[in-house]
Amino acid sequence: MGTTWGRTLFRQCFLLLVCAAFLSAQTQQRTDSPQAQFLKKLSDAAIERTHHAVRYDPAYVRIPYPGGDVPEGTGVCTDEVIRSYRALGIDLQKEVHEDIDANFWKYPNHLRWMTTRADSNIDHRRVPNLMVFFSRKGESLPISQRPEDYAAGELVTWDLGGGVPHIGIVVDQNSTSSGRLMIVHNIGQGPKLEDVLFQWKITGHYRYFGPNLHQ
Repeated sequence: MGTTWGRTLFRQCFLLLVCAAFLSAQTQQRTDSPQAQFLKKLSDAAIERTHHAVRYDPAYVRIPYPGGDVPEGTGVCTDEVIRSYRALGIDLQKEVHEDIDANFWKYPNHLRWMTTRADSNIDHRRVPNLMVFFSRKGESLPISQRPEDYAAGELVTWDLGGGVPHIGIVVDQNSTSSGRLMIVHNIGQGPKLEDVLFQWKITGHYRYFGPNLHQ
């Protein structure tokens, strides 16, 4: 009987080791995937933006297309997202403009700003447009109040109150006080790294890998 029990225990231990090895390999595969590497690079690009001095300026500015940007020392919350993606070779101005131009009525331009055609100067700099774009061309993720549901490189939008939209990037740095992943955003004082994930009502949660990298 002792021999039988020993064999059973051996088989159970062997199966546990096999399962552990399989799960470890799966975790490593997810960490090493192109998507995971992209999100890490986007997080790093967003953190790098916090070293730039930017004056908050929501003015309409005519800019070149494609690859256009407002003056380097100015911008709003969306410009930090745009500049972070551009550091990875992705031009949100071009991507958003092309999709709005082809699918104008799926975007809120005509309702919110009373426009009747795409405008490459401003469309990509508006949070509601980015929300539609990321849900169409990226992944729309669940909204929750659980910190573990948010990962570095993901995008979050908020309602600051009174329908005022805001956007930021979740980054790979934890708050020393709450332990939560922090956010890079510009809410008026330039790009900042802050623990504000649950500061306002979350209205959107997205991942976007660009036009050439698919989940």
